[in-house]
Amino acid sequence: MRTRRGISYPRGHLCLDDIVFERRDFAGDNMARRKRRRLSPGIDGKRDFFDVLPDDLVISILSKLSSTAACPSDFANVLVVCKRLNSLAVRPLVLSKASPKMFATKAKSWSESAHRFLKNCADAGNVEACYTLGMILFYCLGNRGSGASLMAKAAISSHAPALYSLAVIQFNGSGGSKNDKDLRAGVALCARAAFFGHIDALRELGHCLQDGYGVRQNVAKGRRFLVQANARELATVLSSAAASNNFTRSCLTWSPHPIPHPNPRHNHRHQAPPGCPLLSDFGCNVPAPEAHPSSKFLAEWFGARGGVPGPGLRLCSHVGCGRPETRKHEFRRCSVCGAVNYCSRACQALDWKLRHKAECAPVERWLDEEGDGGEGNGAVHGNDDIIAES
Repeated sequence: MRTRRGISYPRGHLCLDDIVFERRDFAGDNMARRKRRRLSPGIDGKRDFFDVLPDDLVISILSKLSSTAACPSDFANVLVVCKRLNSLAVRPLVLSKASPKMFATKAKSWSESAHRFLKNCADAGNVEACYTLGMILFYCLGNRGSGASLMAKAAISSHAPALYSLAVIQFNGSGGSKNDKDLRAGVALCARAAFFGHIDALRELGHCLQDGYGVRQNVAKGRRFLVQANARELATVLSSAAASNNFTRSCLTWSPHPIPHPNPRHNHRHQAPPGCPLLSDFGCNVPAPEAHPSSKFLAEWFGARGGVPGPGLRLCSHVGCGRPETRKHEFRRCSVCGAVNYCSRACQALDWKLRHKAECAPVERWLDEEGDGGEGNGAVHGNDDIIAES
């Protein structure tokens, strides 16, 4: 083959790897100058098939990974593989499908980058990220407005834990004064969370109906909600045990070992006798359901600060809760011993059956730390089901 000038092209093999490709625009100027990448001698002749995969396929795989991640490191390890995965892994479609366990951040590892990651997930529409970040902002960082707004965003998407947390805030008037309590709004939010099968919401709603707290009293209906909460808890625990192949007949028997109190100060005074930690209405001894990552974060956050949220403030005595008071005497406390306090009736019922029933000792009288009762929400009666306002 000849050129227009009549010169023949050279014969022989051309090395395409050494050819420089140029593109010119309509004016003839150079727009780009790109040289083909040379392959190393070790992989000469081989192709990197990852580079030719379309972005949509890679994003679909990353979305599946984020939705099934068992811990934050499962997803974080992908970000350090290469620049392409790093850029595709933070796409809104991937972050919106992240699982709750991907947000199980340790309180000691909290940083601005962790805050930014949760914020990006929340902006992508992930309801778990909205709830987790909302709890951290509201209770740990003291940003009540942003925290409540994020929890409300998750609640609008029918997120049951967010609905129940907002109900607890309404019951206690958290973030405000005692006059900010709205019992009817708390019952409505609790009923909505119970509709989606939230166990704590079912317990809380059952106690509210039994006591006439924020709703017309209906003891029989309240008892049905409490039985339903126990049944759902039993089904949840047994299904998780069967999935992990850890189910044994001992799950349906009483525990022969005493249950230690999470607060070491109480262990030298009272040692809980053998008993059933949960589901005592059915006489079952099954492991407690795994706490939500946000509850674990709250417990670790305030545990690292000596268990004191602030001057004169206390934590909920239920070991699986982690919620702190936002003002003095916000939580109810036991009317018998006055040594424990709870953010909700559900937490009191669980902790009473878990350990407080064995260590609660009546005293002649007890006074609030301020001497006059402050803004206390009332007393908690130390029995199986009743929490009444004093």
